[in-house]
Amino acid sequence: MSAAATDTTKASLFDRIGGEAGVRDVVERFYDLMEHDPTYADLRAMHDADLLPMRVSLTQFLSAWLGGPRTWFEERPGACIMSAHRAMPIDRRTAAQWVHAMSRAMAESRVEPELGTQMQQAFLRMANGMMMR
Repeated sequence: MSAAATDTTKASLFDRIGGEAGVRDVVERFYDLMEHDPTYADLRAMHDADLLPMRVSLTQFLSAWLGGPRTWFEERPGACIMSAHRAMPIDRRTAAQWVHAMSRAMAESRVEPELGTQMQQAFLRMANGMMMR
């Protein structure tokens, strides 16, 4: 095994994405897509006009989820991402828009392909779990 491969397997997902700056790049691109690309109009309509609080919150959540600082959880003791979305009318269309926009954001932010695939699979499971039954 090469030294680079060893470093990749030992690095946290948070480190592999580029730390907070890497997470922020993905989140900023995700919300920019959601805000400006009509492909994601249904998803955009589910959010408040001011996306800044969501940009901060998602950056904190993904940072913690990837093994970085746990600020999101510390500020919301006992909360989980699923319960935070319980009141939203998430259906197949909006779940698919979320996963698609997030996948584009990761690709356009140059997340390494293996990590992007791993995250996309987790996002698919999350989106499916958040859909209203």
